[in-house]
Amino acid sequence: MGEQAKRQQPEEKQESFWKWLLEVIILAAVIFTGVQLLFTHVLAKDVVSGPSMQPTFYDGDRLITSRLSKIKRGDVVVLEAPDEPGSLYIKRVIGLPGDTVTAKGGHVYVNGKRLSEPYLKEYDPGNGLPFQEDFTLQQKLGRKTVPANSYFVMGDNRPISKDSRRIGFIKKSAINGVVKLRYWPLSRLKFF
Repeated sequence: MGEQAKRQQPEEKQESFWKWLLEVIILAAVIFTGVQLLFTHVLAKDVVSGPSMQPTFYDGDRLITSRLSKIKRGDVVVLEAPDEPGSLYIKRVIGLPGDTVTAKGGHVYVNGKRLSEPYLKEYDPGNGLPFQEDFTLQQKLGRKTVPANSYFVMGDNRPISKDSRRIGFIKKSAINGVVKLRYWPLSRLKFF
């Protein structure tokens, strides 16, 4: 009887190993599927291309965006480029539906109030030259307010940014997500 018990132990260990391996494989498959679903329906990974959002974001910065976040003024969003099918732009939300937006003397005004833009402090040249041109929505886009289900967006690097001043209002359906994290480069890791 003792000999038979000794023979069964290695078989039990082998069976236990295969059971453990199967559990690990199933767990890995569940985690992999969960991550894929998360990045398909809730989050997105994006890479900044170009200088239109400097100094906030630089070419090559890697971001995580939330597809489910409510869009607020000041949020940085990734959107489908209306003038370049298949391309994405990264811009800052300035005007919400129903807002008036004007620029005068290098400052942006929303609904008549000067917009606080601390992210532009590096662009204050102090030489009297305007950082951006003066405009009204009426002059640029032919209407006084931002339409329903649309946004007025601008890049932080105003002199070179191709944004709502040139490409028009951005429909809510064209916004892929709100930037929540810059994870690369690690030296500039930041939550938004």
